Parts: sequence; C-alpha cells; structure tokens
Amino acid sequence: MLARGTGICHAKANLLAALLRGFGIPAGFCYQHITLADDDSLGYCIHCYNAVHVEGRWIFLDARGNAGGRQALFSPGKPILAYPNRSEYDEYFWKGIYASPQMGVMRMLDAAVTRQDVIDNLQDYIEGEPDIPGW
Repeated sequence: MLARGTGICHAKANLLAALLRGFGIPAGFCYQHITLADDDSLGYCIHCYNAVHVEGRWIFLDARGNAGGRQALFSPGKPILAYPNRSEYDEYFWKGIYASPQMGVMRMLDAAVTRQDVIDNLQDYIEGEPDIPGW
C-alpha cells in the first residue's frame, strides 16, 4: 500500500490495523460478501473493513475511502460502510472479527503486477474462523 501509493480495501484495512495497533489500539478485520458489479453478473468478492476496540466496545470502520459514489463514514453507533448489503444479490457480512488478514488475499496482492491481476484473482470466500465470533 505504501510503496504503490494505492490499494484495494484489504490493503487499506491492513495498513489501518497496523497503525492503530502501533498506538496500542486493538484492531481486527471484518469481511463482507459483495458483488463485483452492480448486479451478480460478474460474480462475488470479499470486501474488508476494520473492527476497532474503543472505550470498551468494538466499532467498525471502512478504510476504503469515498470514491465511485460510495460513502463510508465514521460512526461510533451503527456502522456506515461503503457497501450496504443487498439480500437479493446474496450480499452479507461474515459475523466475527479476525485478528489477521486473509492470507490468500495478501499473497495475491503481493503477486499482482496490474490492477487487472487483482480483479481477476479476488477470492470470494473466507479462510478460517473468526477470533471473536459474532458481533
């Protein structure tokens, strides 16, 4: 992320978690099953966002940034993430907080040379069980 000056949600969430942890703030990773397009014609991928432990509770932050008509906002109450779930397209949250990023995605990002490499190799499944189930 830092070397390239850009990155997808997974890279941004990884950087945010590292920065927060560097300041002693517990942070983890959460995932959402979303479509690659405005409908399900191109299949699915995993969107990554962060869980941050603040004042005795977990809040959820989306480091993705606001672009392309998406609006993720800081909200200590209900999360305001970039992608609202659309049940008609089988979009949903994986319930739980993971201590580590999805290693398959991290390996893919390390190996990717172009943006198309990233798009072509996004996984649509989660590896492992959450470290903190539910939320």
